[in-house]
Amino acid sequence: MSELKTLHQILIEELGKRSIEQVRLPSSITGNLNPAFPMRPYQESAFKFFTSYWNESFDGKPRQNHQLLFHMATGSGKTLMMAGLIAYLYEKGYRNFLFFVNSTNIIDKTRDNFLNANSGKYLFSENITVGDKRVEVREVKSFQSVNADDINIVFSTIQGLHMALNVPKENTLTYDDFENQKIVLISDEAHHINADTKKGKSVDQDEMFETISWEGTVERIFKANPDNLMLEFTATVDFSDENLSEKYKPKLIFDYPLKNFRKDGYSKEVKVLQADLSPFQRALQAILLSQYRRKLFAKHRKNIKPIILFKSKTIKDSQVFFNEFNAGIKGLTPKTLHQIKAGSNDETILKIFDYLDANKISLENLIAELQEDFSEEKLIVVNSKEESEEKQIAVNSLESNEYRAVFAVDKLNEGWDVLNLFDIVRLYDTRDAKSNKVGKTTMSEAQLIGRGARYCPFQINEDQPLFGRKYDADIENELRICEELYYHSAYNPKYIQELNSALQEIGIKSKESKVRKVQIKESFKSTSLYKAGHIFLNERLKYSRDEINGLDSSLISQLHRVSLRTGYTKNSVAFDLEKTDRGANKVSKEYFLKSFGSIILRKAIQRIDFYQFDNLKKYLPNLKSITEFISSDNYLGKIKIEVTGLKEQVENLDVETMLDASIQTLSSISEIISSDKIEFKGSKLFKPKMINQIFTDKTLNFMIDDGGDKEFGRSMSNVSETAYHLDLSKKAWFAFDDCYGTSEEKLLIQYIDKKYDELAKKYSEAYLIRNEKHFKIYAFDDGRPFEPDFVLYLIGKEESDTGHYQVFIEPKGGHLLLADKWKEEFLSVIKDDHAVEQLFSNKHYVLWGLPFFNQAERLTEFDKAFQELLE
Repeated sequence: MSELKTLHQILIEELGKRSIEQVRLPSSITGNLNPAFPMRPYQESAFKFFTSYWNESFDGKPRQNHQLLFHMATGSGKTLMMAGLIAYLYEKGYRNFLFFVNSTNIIDKTRDNFLNANSGKYLFSENITVGDKRVEVREVKSFQSVNADDINIVFSTIQGLHMALNVPKENTLTYDDFENQKIVLISDEAHHINADTKKGKSVDQDEMFETISWEGTVERIFKANPDNLMLEFTATVDFSDENLSEKYKPKLIFDYPLKNFRKDGYSKEVKVLQADLSPFQRALQAILLSQYRRKLFAKHRKNIKPIILFKSKTIKDSQVFFNEFNAGIKGLTPKTLHQIKAGSNDETILKIFDYLDANKISLENLIAELQEDFSEEKLIVVNSKEESEEKQIAVNSLESNEYRAVFAVDKLNEGWDVLNLFDIVRLYDTRDAKSNKVGKTTMSEAQLIGRGARYCPFQINEDQPLFGRKYDADIENELRICEELYYHSAYNPKYIQELNSALQEIGIKSKESKVRKVQIKESFKSTSLYKAGHIFLNERLKYSRDEINGLDSSLISQLHRVSLRTGYTKNSVAFDLEKTDRGANKVSKEYFLKSFGSIILRKAIQRIDFYQFDNLKKYLPNLKSITEFISSDNYLGKIKIEVTGLKEQVENLDVETMLDASIQTLSSISEIISSDKIEFKGSKLFKPKMINQIFTDKTLNFMIDDGGDKEFGRSMSNVSETAYHLDLSKKAWFAFDDCYGTSEEKLLIQYIDKKYDELAKKYSEAYLIRNEKHFKIYAFDDGRPFEPDFVLYLIGKEESDTGHYQVFIEPKGGHLLLADKWKEEFLSVIKDDHAVEQLFSNKHYVLWGLPFFNQAERLTEFDKAFQELLE
């Protein structure tokens, strides 16, 4: 029996991944999300899969209930996805949305995300605009008598929804709500409504009215109207369960598990620190690490306050430790800290004391800091499930309040999305594994770690990713510890082994981690290129838009098409294919938009919020007035439209028709203008930097997972590790002592090795240098940073005006050729579209970029381009 395919896989097979990835997202999504939360690549991809599915499944197709699952990692921004989909579905005619989940805590947070424009986590843009009208988001108790122009949302727990529908009360939801109008059901933490499925119980149309389970209730309201749509979101689907797999694989439209989230750099790296110490001494290690991070953040002018979670087995144990912790902090002495230092062989713990010494911070001063920062009023206890609303708010806003430590049992689970958690201290030492299987407690601890491992965003340089790890290729950087979550445990090797298995199972920890050092060869350091040579790099510049003096020429030259309603109808026999009906006889005619007159165009502009003058100036800063916008050839003056309809309509446009055509055209133009949100450009001038300052020895961290590139993290020089052996220590033209890159990177090195004799005939010197995140260049169009994997230096043999070629090369795996196409396009224009700051009269510097290197799929193109260097 063949394995059941997911909807995601079916879409790729039927539509093609290339066509899906090339989909242009509508402004109803891109223009209505808060710009403070830039869309990540996987979110953009998820939206593209959804819009592709919608256009394929709904346009002209019979109505049927559509149920879709987004399987996305904790912390990956599922709620942002919901906000974008709500705006998109509003555009498609939906007005009413039901959001339900199992937890009141998540309800409160989501309500804030969708409704509170003053919240730092509000997800919509300041003004929500769909088409030509502004839209409001409102919370309602039911869908009776709601405003048909608003986005109306009912927020409910699944328990509350179940009770409201099966024990109806006045002014609450009823089953009639779901029968009489189309509704979008949004289920968060959707794995909680699968009790019947897990039991193997089919909830079909005949049985759903008999059942009183949560799953049965949801199924009944979903099926009440064929236009109802259900969107389910969860980070946890057990596809190994046959019943769940059968239910959800055909509905799985997007899959982005925690493993991918971590590999893409959006999580902290998890470290497990086990120590044979008392609970308070382990806690003391944690607060030393926490304070060390705070000092590092402050050193780099980042106001980030790391917090610690102290996790106990029982409420009583938690209260006892809370008291012990308070007493221990108040009675802290230098002797206690000396004992921690003397008893530890962990490099990170010892780094703390080195930092204190280097910065002349005495232990007495440190203790005074700790007693202030971890005083009782800066500690919060959330052991009970009946904690006050004030405490609930506090633990969900730890980034902005004064608390440094949280004491809990298991209150903090789903929905707790604090970002500045860096340490979890396990205060008990028990195991519940049986028959070599990970126990339930250990798995729940792993899931807690997964939630705590969300990345705490910070930037030191403007071109660094804000929401992702920065130091995987520089793990000796002092800020690396600010990208790590430490789980502090008692010394218990069997438990640690089980925990690591659980962490690998959920995807937050790699199967293997390798630390490798790469060093510049002494032979390369002795060359004149290393001692006095330069690498030319461009800069990322703020895009002021000041040079924009009109609409883009492609937009002006484009013919904008408008179809008029003809009023044509026809009565025919279904499936009567013998007669070909061409409908009403339509004709087309072109008009200049401005020929409709200023009055009509101003009226059309007034109906579309985008064209408010203050907003228009953001995109067109040199525009002086709406009159100029309408009449100038640089703006609407040369815009042409093609009007299609009945001949008498097209030849004699009345005022209402001209207004309708103007609104359609201006709406289309507004989407194109608003999609240009470029904030940066890459300079075309490349400036010199000293090679010996850019390229340095590095300590790299490789996280090895099943299914990844088998060469990743393996030595190319060590014949026992690699399938692509080349002893780089004997290759003077390769600057570093080894390469631990992917298979394509090693194949590129082998390619250069084979071509080296030809290069040596043409050039006096040739060197290949691996870029281990040493430098970036920036795309001319939008300033996107790019780190080419290699730079090839070629120095000519001319006695005067010697050619110095700097060639950027990027090997690329087949699965990334399309996704990273923009990088190849950038490389292709560097040769003809760059300027170099020439330094010497007898040297001529030239920059090139080559097509992607991929031995299986792109060798012909690469070889042809490389041959130019030899000719």
